Amino acid sequence: MVDLRGQYLRIKDEVDSAINRVLMSTAFIQGPEVKEFAKALSAKTQNAHVVTCANGTDALQVAMMALGLNRGDEVILPVHTYVATAEVVALLGLEPVFVDVDKDTFNIDVKQIEGKITNRTKAIVPVHLYGQCADMEPILDIAQRNNLFVIEDAAQAIGATYTFSNGEAKKAGTMGNAGTTSFFPSKNLGCFGDGGAIFTHDGALAEAMHMISTHGQKIKYHHDVVGINSRLDTLQAAILNVKLKFLEEYTNKRNEVAAYYDKALAACNFIERPARALNSTHAFHQYTLKTKGIDRDHFKKYLEDNGIPSMIYYPVPLHLQKAYRKPEFGVGSFPVTEQLSKVVISLPIHTEMTNEELAYICESIIAYPKHA
Repeated sequence: MVDLRGQYLRIKDEVDSAINRVLMSTAFIQGPEVKEFAKALSAKTQNAHVVTCANGTDALQVAMMALGLNRGDEVILPVHTYVATAEVVALLGLEPVFVDVDKDTFNIDVKQIEGKITNRTKAIVPVHLYGQCADMEPILDIAQRNNLFVIEDAAQAIGATYTFSNGEAKKAGTMGNAGTTSFFPSKNLGCFGDGGAIFTHDGALAEAMHMISTHGQKIKYHHDVVGINSRLDTLQAAILNVKLKFLEEYTNKRNEVAAYYDKALAACNFIERPARALNSTHAFHQYTLKTKGIDRDHFKKYLEDNGIPSMIYYPVPLHLQKAYRKPEFGVGSFPVTEQLSKVVISLPIHTEMTNEELAYICESIIAYPKHA
């Protein structure tokens, strides 16, 4: 699904030099490369404050803690997402309130949000799934009218841009009170281990998040709030400093791969190609199809038999997961997500794909009806 080795080899000399500098300095925790990366990432995100941390899940947790969410508060989020979005809500003693998603963009269905708001609702967490932004303008309007926080989960959409009706354009993760991202190796901007970051335009909130992520301390051994230990280590920051310079190139390459798939698979009537949101660019973390009139799992096995990897994001909706199941939400509660879980399948998409590889994948897909 992702050729991390090929990507590394193209920038090997720069990455190896960056790693070696950290090894020689031995500043493995909070070394200068961490601040350098935060500053560079801030510039990429229209000068938002950037607080680095250990992973994308921690980024969500730190943001919610810094915003002062309390046990029992309700947090609205899409039901079609990776478990981490709901996991953090539950771990903090908050109540996840699920909303179904749009069948075309896979992002939270804005029309359903207001119906889920109660006097206990404190935040909305829109997830920018597969690489394009949720429809942020109406979400921010709903939040403002109801005095709610907005925490963007932008782990799959770094590099994407959302354009408001007035023509203003903002980067994924920079529109709400806080935005979070992950640098998991397979992400569009990935390190060689775990890593994460939080964005905000609120300086006081950034300071609070930084304190929480370092044991609640602003001055060493003086703990003003209860915090956690969540730091981006210096080696990962050094690697990200190199890779950040290539983010636009990586995004463009993913879009080229998506355009190839779109054109080559246009005549396939048994799949539906990814829809593009009208007001967001697409970073194509995933190229996710919807199968039509075929057995998705048989199709996946056919691809596997032909040496083509694929993934299903996500096979079991959150409300049907044992950890998040509630008596009031059974099968049929979120029909769009339940249908998507049966038909979605993601094809390989990464920065190192060749036209030969793409041609083979597409030719194999086009030939599938002969083997169905």
